[in-house]
Amino acid sequence: MYVVVDERQIVTAGYVASFNREGVSSLGLFSEEFPDWLQSASSSDLDAVQGFLLGEFNERIPCAETIRRHSRAPIIALSETRSLEQTLELLSASIDDVVRKPVHVREILARSEAIWRRMNGAKGQERTERLKVYFDGRDPEIDGHGLILPRRERHILEYLVRNRGRRMTKTQIFNAIYGIYSNDVEESVIEGHVSKLRKKLRFKLGYDPIEAKRYIGYTFIG
Repeated sequence: MYVVVDERQIVTAGYVASFNREGVSSLGLFSEEFPDWLQSASSSDLDAVQGFLLGEFNERIPCAETIRRHSRAPIIALSETRSLEQTLELLSASIDDVVRKPVHVREILARSEAIWRRMNGAKGQERTERLKVYFDGRDPEIDGHGLILPRRERHILEYLVRNRGRRMTKTQIFNAIYGIYSNDVEESVIEGHVSKLRKKLRFKLGYDPIEAKRYIGYTFIG
């Protein structure tokens, strides 16, 4: 899930719609309400956030510094003007990357994943010996051949690979894939998605790279 923050509804709504078209859950918040949301969000809510996208508003740098105290997710700032001074100021704060509008959300996804890899070292590697995951809207590959997956299954695979070696609960996966405020889908749908994903991976790889433990969760073991 991505959180988009700006003082203009047209910006937050536009990016939320763009993320939705890519099958990626997102939440749009006004800049003045974001601090309250951040303070009230639970640790499981924050764990579901894969990136923060900050538009232009007065308190953007203090906002980024507050985010960093609560979350390790990438923070990307949107720039509407070409300004070296502004870019340097943002990058010297807690902001991980600056992109100039207009920018496609698939580029945001790719930049966010690149930041995850830098921050987490080997944990963020998208390659296994035979499986490659892209994190930017492209389907994964096994032995150099594309594995076409429905969006939800692809996002679950990406989420598990990003958290390789960590036990992820059904709730954590649901929040990351569907968003923390999704009330129209039952959490149990994750079991079906993961079951189908594991079957496809097992068929192509000859083994199951996802370890499942009842009532505990799932771990990508590669």
